[in-house]
This record gives sequence, structure tokens and C-alpha cells, in this order.
Amino acid sequence: MSALLERLGRPKGERARQRPIFAGRQSETTEDAYQELKLAIHRRIVDEMNAEEQRVLSSGEHTREEVEELIDTYCQRVLEENPFSVPRGERTRIIADICDEMLGLGPIEPLLKDETITEVMINGPKKIFVEQMGKLSLTKVQFHNDAHLMNIVERILTPLGRRIDESSPLVDARLSDGSRVNIIIAPLSLVGPCVTIRKFSKTPLSVENLISFGTLSEDMAMFLQACVKARLNVLVSGGTGSGKTTTLNVLSSFIPEGERIVTIEDAAELRLQQSHVVTLEARPANIEGTGEITIRDLVRNALRMRPDRIIVGEVRSGEALDMLQAMNTGHDGSLTTAHANSPRDALSRLETMVLMAGMELPVRAIREQISSAIDIIIQQSRIRDGSRKITYVTEVQKMEGDTIVLQDLFRYTQSYIDENGKSVGSYVATGLQPGFLEKFRMNGVEIPSSIFQGQPGMAKER
Repeated sequence: MSALLERLGRPKGERARQRPIFAGRQSETTEDAYQELKLAIHRRIVDEMNAEEQRVLSSGEHTREEVEELIDTYCQRVLEENPFSVPRGERTRIIADICDEMLGLGPIEPLLKDETITEVMINGPKKIFVEQMGKLSLTKVQFHNDAHLMNIVERILTPLGRRIDESSPLVDARLSDGSRVNIIIAPLSLVGPCVTIRKFSKTPLSVENLISFGTLSEDMAMFLQACVKARLNVLVSGGTGSGKTTTLNVLSSFIPEGERIVTIEDAAELRLQQSHVVTLEARPANIEGTGEITIRDLVRNALRMRPDRIIVGEVRSGEALDMLQAMNTGHDGSLTTAHANSPRDALSRLETMVLMAGMELPVRAIREQISSAIDIIIQQSRIRDGSRKITYVTEVQKMEGDTIVLQDLFRYTQSYIDENGKSVGSYVATGLQPGFLEKFRMNGVEIPSSIFQGQPGMAKER
């Protein structure tokens, strides 16, 4: 039997029930009746599909239109045997849903195709939320039960060689389009399988997009582009869902074409446009508990790959020490992200992560490593109205005593919340010049000094 048919979720040996679909169910809701009709068509396809139809589907030599036409044929047979009027629009919906079950990710396929949706959150089979324009809302989309949802989970993980079960009940993965997926099941989840999908635009966002969204000002964009071209080491800091990965992707677009770039991630989601990019992805342990390859392993290996730039999707543990050492030993221009609520918090997080490497280093030695390695911290925040903004661009200066000195170069200042609940504010330069302008000149990067002059009210949010 074709793998596509098995996706319909029906035991192979079960025969179709020969009774009217809606018999004895006059009080049933329209949605329940719709699900019953769809299930009946499922059964008919599994029971009656001929060898030639199975061969075409198994071979993969089919278009979505051809599959929908095939489903329509079986839909017509079911409706002829059951005196039930189905509006043309509902019939089209049924065919599309069954096609999604066979070719895509079932009920959530329309949500993944909707470009206005940035995140899909499945809290068990009956509660599916989405994020649109920074706001969360509950959808009407549902799975039949836990088994139906787990069928979709397996469909996501199988091509990646990943697994999930009671002994290994959580996993990070990605979809074919690069969207990031986190899955957690029982016994850790008490509401059923939970799936969180962070979608990414089919067309990578450009710096012009971020300016138009109000994420940063034109002067900030010019400065950050100069920082990347001048091979400064940049840390993008922020909370969950603040847009760190999007900003990292935009920063990477400033890297000159002729350089060798090595990217390292837990689940590959960065999409660089340059031609010479090596993408590395960590690997979890196998079912025997062996074979794990961590981010730290990949960072150390990347140093042997003659990289011009190393981009680590996120540092969260002992790999921070290896990343700092790489930045301090000739791999200038490296980029990474970390979870933190402010530039100062980002430094504290880095200290903690270095200690997680198991090296008993004095705190002062760690701070000297950090101050020598990191040149710029970009603090990204999610504002109350759901928008993402770069709230600080901060220079990491040298040590004074046991403290790393930070200097803010740009800030976002919120003025008020308007009647529509939108944040209204402006980006301002602090009036301070960074101490690494000489590095700009050494790398042939020119930038007008006027962008550092404090001008309250400039670059207002759009």
C-alpha cells in the first residue's frame, strides 16, 4: 500500500462500513457531519483504489491537481450513496483537506501556507493557536485525536532521521521550508502532543524590510552594515520570539561574497544568500543513547575548516567558550545570538555559559575573554503591541577593574501607546562615537560621523 494511503490513518485490513454516513445523527453539528463525511471518503479511497492509481501515487509522479481530481472521484461515489446535499464550496474544502492529509501536514497545512501567520502553536489535538501581526488567536482548526496529531508529528520527523517517544519525549526539528519546529509529548506534556512551528518567510527579509517594519532606523542599518563589513564580532541578544534569527539573517547578508562562511545550528534555519556557505547541524543521540554531536563539537570542528566567518545560530551552553576563543584567535566578523533581556544581562549570560564548559576559570579571566571577543551587542525586544525592535546597539569596551564597560550607541525610546495600541517612539543616537572606528578605516569601511550625533525624534517608527 502506498505511503500516501497510509497517511490517511486507517488500518489496512478494515473494510468500509456499509451504512449511511449520517444515519441516526440528525442532532449532530455541521462540523461533526463534515468530519464524518471526510472519514467516509478516507475509507473509500483506502478500500477501493486500484493498482494503477496506487502506482501513480507511490511513484511521486503526480501533481496536487491530479490528486485532488482522484479524491473528487471517490467523493462523488460517497455522496451518490448518501442523500446529503453538500455545497460546492464545502466539497472543495473536503477535497483540499484530504489532499493535505495525503501530501502535506493535514489540518495545519492551510495555516502554514498563510503568509500572514508567523507561528503555529498546537496545544493538543483540539487547541491550535496562531500568531498574526504579533497577536495570538485560537483557530477553528482541529485534529481528530492524539493519534491523528502524532501521525503528522512522525511525518515531520521521519525525513530528518529524528524520533520521538516516551523515552525521548521532546525534539527540535525543521520543515522542508526551513521553519523551526519544537515537539513535546507525554509524559512531559499533560495536554497531549504540543507542536510549536516558527515559520519563516519564503523570501528572506532584507534590511529595507526591517526599516519599513520599524525594527531599526536607516542610520542604525548603515552602522550595522559597516560593522559586519569591518569584521566586528556581533552578538544579537533578546528574548524568545523577539526576532533574533531574522536580524541575524539580515546581518549575514552584509558579508562580502568572496568569504567562506560556516553556520552552526541546532536545527538549520539560517538562509544565507552567499555562494560559499557550509551549513552544519547538531545531532541528538540515537535510540541507544550514543552518536550525539553538540553545538560545541561543531564549533571546535569549524575551526579546522578554514572559515572566514563563523555564525552560531544560538549559544546556550559551553560552546560559548569555544565561540569566544574563536573570535579571539583570528576569526573576526563572527556572529551569534543569545537569550537575554538587556546588553548587561547578555554579558552575565555569557559568563554563566562559559562556566558550563567545565573549565574552572576565574571570573575576571572570563570577562577579559568576553570584552576582547565581542565588539557589539544588538538588543532585540518584542514590544507590547507585538512589534519587534532593536532597542539598543551597544559597544563592548575594555575592562575597568572587574567590570566590562558598555557604551550605548543607539537606543529606541518609546513615547506612548496610541489609541490603536501601537507603540510610538523614535530611534536616537546617544551622541557617543565607538572606539573601534580605526578598525573601520583598516578594513576600508567608511561611515559618516554625523550618524552618531544625538538627534531626538529622528527615524520615527513607521
